[in-house]
Amino acid sequence: MRGALGGPRLLLRRLREVMAEPVSAQARLDKIVVLIAANMVAEVCSFYVLRSDQTLELYATEGLNRDAVHLTTMNVGEGLVGLIAQRAQPLNLPNAQSHPAFSYKPETGEEIYQSFLGVPVLRAGNTLGVLVVQNRAHRLYSEEEVEAMQTTAMVLAEIIASGELQQLARPGTDIALRRPMSLTGECLSEGVGLGYVVLHEPRVVVSNLIADDPAKEAARLDAAIDGLRSHIDALIERGDVAHGGEHREVLETFRMFAHDPGWLRRLREVIQSGLTAEAAVERVQSDNRAKMMRQTDPYLRERLHDLDELANRLLHRLVGRDLVGGQTVLPDNAILVARSMGPAALLDYDRSHLRGLVLEEGGPTSHVAIVARALGIPAIGGVENVTSLSEAGDAIIVDSGAGQVLLRPQADVEGAFREKARLRARRQEQYRKLRDLPCVTRDGVDVALHLNAGLMVDLPHLAETGAAGIGLFRTELQFMISERLPTMSEQIALYRSVLEAAGSRPVTFRTLDIGGDKVLPYMRQMEEENPALGWRAIRIGLDRPGLLRAQIRAMLKAAAGRPLKIMLPMVATVDEFTRAKDLVARERLHLDRHGYEPPSDLRLGVMVEVPSLLFQIEEIAARADFLSVGSNDLMQFLFAADRENPQMANRFDALHPACLRALRLVARAGEKAGIPVTLCGELGGRPLEAMALLALGYRSLSMSPASVGPIKAMLLSLEVARARETVDALIDDAGGLATIRPHLAEFAEKHGVPV
Repeated sequence: MRGALGGPRLLLRRLREVMAEPVSAQARLDKIVVLIAANMVAEVCSFYVLRSDQTLELYATEGLNRDAVHLTTMNVGEGLVGLIAQRAQPLNLPNAQSHPAFSYKPETGEEIYQSFLGVPVLRAGNTLGVLVVQNRAHRLYSEEEVEAMQTTAMVLAEIIASGELQQLARPGTDIALRRPMSLTGECLSEGVGLGYVVLHEPRVVVSNLIADDPAKEAARLDAAIDGLRSHIDALIERGDVAHGGEHREVLETFRMFAHDPGWLRRLREVIQSGLTAEAAVERVQSDNRAKMMRQTDPYLRERLHDLDELANRLLHRLVGRDLVGGQTVLPDNAILVARSMGPAALLDYDRSHLRGLVLEEGGPTSHVAIVARALGIPAIGGVENVTSLSEAGDAIIVDSGAGQVLLRPQADVEGAFREKARLRARRQEQYRKLRDLPCVTRDGVDVALHLNAGLMVDLPHLAETGAAGIGLFRTELQFMISERLPTMSEQIALYRSVLEAAGSRPVTFRTLDIGGDKVLPYMRQMEEENPALGWRAIRIGLDRPGLLRAQIRAMLKAAAGRPLKIMLPMVATVDEFTRAKDLVARERLHLDRHGYEPPSDLRLGVMVEVPSLLFQIEEIAARADFLSVGSNDLMQFLFAADRENPQMANRFDALHPACLRALRLVARAGEKAGIPVTLCGELGGRPLEAMALLALGYRSLSMSPASVGPIKAMLLSLEVARARETVDALIDDAGGLATIRPHLAEFAEKHGVPV
């Protein structure tokens, strides 16, 4: 600003007065551009608003022809104003007309002006408009003037966000903030959901932008930063990776940014321009988001993401709010939107109101995806920047099968998707008609379709789907949603309730599969470089036998007089299984001595998910009562591809010959040993993959409830003998194929098998 020191603060105070006046939206904008022009000693001040059709429209001006207001438009990328909107960066030119992007609009009368300063109007990193000042003289505006303009633009962004300017929009158009958007991602859980956005980690909405005492605001900022630094230091010193799912390297990155002098200097500069501490953080955060959204380098994008998260933490500290709301009461038809989420966090929400889940991160084999499928919630991951583009309460549609998220859809689009949801419901009704048909292929092969479950609310699906039983009951979910370690009596009550609800259908209980990304909030976790390959599942149980013994004892007591099947996860050697088997035998003997009724039949099995077992498969099959393949982890370990890493999620296909050969090896070992073999990973719930599994010799599959209908429809049309010939030939002589998927799809189409 060229006037007296403190001019930006004076301008902000005047703007606050204008914003409080009971005048029309147009009158308010007209007063604002006059104020800015006077404060900047500029002959022209113009305000352009971005419309939903990606067109910039002149909404107010001082100095240009006022008849051009609401008539002058330009596309994003067109002219200097369009360039600012496209790049989300200021443009400061002493001779605007010499710039190659200059575009002349004759109706405005701006040809006599030479100097040009334009800044984007940003909110949460999204461009909502452009603010411009101009003068006849050739001059370069100072850094102080650029800062003043950017601060003023933030105030204008809040006016746009309030919705006040929508009344000025032309019929049939909307301002950009409310424009419909189509975003793409990757299917995590099949389905169509219509509802309204609920942000898992709600952004702080800064309502008080303009400071009365900059020195006081600077002190508040310093105190909040000191508190944030201390909090991060304490987390690192305790090694508290359980807190919020953070790992040490993330915390170290946060600590580095929390001490970054450039970031802190920028925050203090913005406060000196007249904003509150919260508004200063939001202003700098929005600038960083804008850069992040336009950054192609993945490393730089990730660092900007880290800085964005740190600013979010600082905002929450300034307003005295917890980072995660822990919301368990949802509005009707809620669609959760989050950058990332663990399975325990998803289970915290009331599923009766939950219609969908949208994540920026997370692949189809991540544990939150598995839980979403178990809950029957349509979910989609890898939706870039969705948390910044969404506002709480926005209408949203999730079509996970198509990998599409529609934000603020138009009425006719919403109507079409409601019809699609109804069509899907009718298809599910057709699947329900298959429920009572024998589960037998066309050439007479019996197949058992089981459910994956983990909570009591999953049990009604047994009757709804006609499933043969529960092939995988994830006992860790009870531990993950509890605030403390479940007592023996609580465990007994759950296992007994599951067995009673299943009736005559078999239930396979998997012992605690914790560790890795499944962290219990009340248990201290050791720091690990690679948790997926670390201290988890049976390894914890054998090293801390008290936990495993208590769970085994609870299962034995709950199954009094009933058959009981127990499965051990993450077994890597025959010795580990033998040690666990001895522990189970001791617990059974203990209960016998104390007069407890034993299970009528006890079966102890192994989850085959560690590749080392493939080379001990005959030995383990000779000792176990059954085998169950955990295809998610087995494939992850076979290809050394972290299933939680979005860059790895689709790098290798489960229908790669190497993976299918491993699966066939297990099926044949079980057949040779005369013991049942089940597959309970995500492969079993997809028709094409399930067809390949039947061809490999699997006769028992476990899956999410929504998958039972499609899988049953597939197998009723399949001749297993023909499929076996095709699959064996393809994987025995693969010739370097990366996947046999297209060949299987061709087989299915030729033989009329719905996949």
